[in-house]
Amino acid sequence: MIRWRAAVAAALSAAALAGCATHAPPAAVVNQPAAAPAPPAKVVRVIVPKPVKCVPDDLGPPPSYPDGDAALRDAGGAADRYQLLAAGRILREQRLQRLEDVVKRCRNAGR
Repeated sequence: MIRWRAAVAAALSAAALAGCATHAPPAAVVNQPAAAPAPPAKVVRVIVPKPVKCVPDDLGPPPSYPDGDAALRDAGGAADRYQLLAAGRILREQRLQRLEDVVKRCRNAGR
């Protein structure tokens, strides 16, 4: 039994040594100049501007204008239509002024 274990151990040792012999020997070392050391890594900080919110939260949707097509058709007479058109114009001018203020603020925020 001891001979059997010794034979297995010898076979394993021979296989291990034979495996090492199958690799090619290392290539001949040629005298080459040493590679220059890599420069140290630089940390670059990029400052990203914070986006400016141009449209205020209180702007809201456009109003429902009183001088719509259906309202003008249903008006009793020319005087009623004229009043609807005048009221619609006032609302449009107010809305346009608010929008112009928002645009001006956005253009100035980018500077």
